[in-house]
Amino acid sequence: MQVNDPRMLPRSGIALSSLGLGCAQLGGLYEAVGDAEARAIVDAAWDLGIRYFDTAPYYGYTLSEHRLGAALRERPRDSFVVSTKVGRLMRPDAGVRPGESGWAQPLPLRPHFDYSYDGVMRSHQDSLQRLGMDRVDILYVHDIGRVTHGERHEHYWQQLTQGGGFRAVTQLRDEGSVGAIGLGVNEWEVVADAIDACDIDCALLAGRYTLLEQAALAPLLDRCAQRGIGIVIGGPFNSGILAGTRKFNYEDAPADIIARVEAIAAVCARVGVPLQAAALQFPMAHPAVVSCIPGAQNPAQLRQNAEWFAQPLPAALWQALIEQGLVDRNAPTPPAA
Repeated sequence: MQVNDPRMLPRSGIALSSLGLGCAQLGGLYEAVGDAEARAIVDAAWDLGIRYFDTAPYYGYTLSEHRLGAALRERPRDSFVVSTKVGRLMRPDAGVRPGESGWAQPLPLRPHFDYSYDGVMRSHQDSLQRLGMDRVDILYVHDIGRVTHGERHEHYWQQLTQGGGFRAVTQLRDEGSVGAIGLGVNEWEVVADAIDACDIDCALLAGRYTLLEQAALAPLLDRCAQRGIGIVIGGPFNSGILAGTRKFNYEDAPADIIARVEAIAAVCARVGVPLQAAALQFPMAHPAVVSCIPGAQNPAQLRQNAEWFAQPLPAALWQALIEQGLVDRNAPTPPAA
């Protein structure tokens, strides 16, 4: 599988490179990244053929958007695809401290959830200014969901459905200000709800359809494939546990998850395949999936991801994982190398 193989969002005609770059690390997720290093990551992605870049106001409290825009501004605008997100407004706050919400060196702006019509429109305009661009290609509604918001979920969902949030993103698409709309979330269930509430084109699903977990397969991904809704895979390493760390869903992994990953890793080792290569390639086999967007702390890590993504993998790997009950037998698997 090649990094720069284009895959189309069926409803919009936007072509994404099969491997994209998630830009949370440009905002200093967990570890500080300097301006020069951030620029080097984007430049390395470009040299590898990556042409899809995903960011958000929340990443580094706007730092990622600033850095990504600066790195791409000299490139021809029609030569790449950028997505960003709405759902938070960033307001000045001198009380922001290093390490807040996992951002090593966030800018002095604090996020405030706002999924209303006015909030979406303001967020979109603010993002254009930070990126220094006249448009974004894909606009996602960010971090909506019952797990994310708890008892406040219904309040925010009503902002989207009754308060005009979905109407705002639809209007932006219809007038040509954005090319496609969708959700960028960690919860597959809310994507299923959104399909019934708004005519979305795509969804960025982080950590919910991976080598480790496929609960979203029949309820969501198969449905999206039938309806022409593209899926972008975020968090293919499930916050790091499929890449050698003990983190899962941004926290220390529980024992049952560690045991399952160890079993998957043992199968990979027996057939001589890096666990990370299997994790990056597995979700790409589903017909709804259009791109996979791992992040990278530095250019070397990015280049390693690209090597794993393109590494030929034997059919015996997937057969063994299915036989041991480690992968859903109904899940599509990559073709034999």
